[in-house]
Amino acid sequence: MSRRRTTAPAPLLAPLVLLSLLLAPLLLVLTAAGQAQAVGYRYWSFWDRTGGTWTYATQGPSTARPSDGDVEGFRFAVSEDSQDASKPRGKADFASVCAGTGTRAGTKRVALVLDFGTAADAPSGEAPPAPRTACARVPSDATAADALASVAKPLRYDTNALLCAIAGYPRTGCGEQVSAPHQPTASGHPRSGAPHHGPSAGLLAGLAAVALLGAAAIWQARRRRG
Repeated sequence: MSRRRTTAPAPLLAPLVLLSLLLAPLLLVLTAAGQAQAVGYRYWSFWDRTGGTWTYATQGPSTARPSDGDVEGFRFAVSEDSQDASKPRGKADFASVCAGTGTRAGTKRVALVLDFGTAADAPSGEAPPAPRTACARVPSDATAADALASVAKPLRYDTNALLCAIAGYPRTGCGEQVSAPHQPTASGHPRSGAPHHGPSAGLLAGLAAVALLGAAAIWQARRRRG
């Protein structure tokens, strides 16, 4: 009585080995992508408000020139980029913020919402001040940064003109990379927002599918030759 074969036929072993070799780099990429998304940056983000909706500003505060009646917001948080950034909290509008500030020739009024964030996003040893609003009356050609400086000093900037602190908060640091326990985050320059690090899940799935199809094609070809 013949002994039952317990190993796979030789034509099948080769594609299985090839498949393992093809998938191993994909697993490494998946691991690296997960690690890249586990960090973020702590910074002040800048927002425009239209009606009841906050929109991530397309310009920095040093170049944006709001009009009379505009509402601008600043939020301190650990965020990934413009898609992940936390919006200013509250429902303040221009009428409520600037109700006691009258018009004046050659000036404009800008409502500012300053959200210093949560304790979870605060630097070690610091506590965020309570959110507040302010109505800035500034020259008609003033930027959002000018409006902010008129109501929330001291401001702090780094050598690249990145806004680091509003009303002295935080005392130190500027866009530093930190762990992000609440959401996967990873960002480039905080002002403009950077693309997500690591390949997308769809791309990785596609690469895996290509690897599988390639191994299957080799196996079919060897079967036909056999």
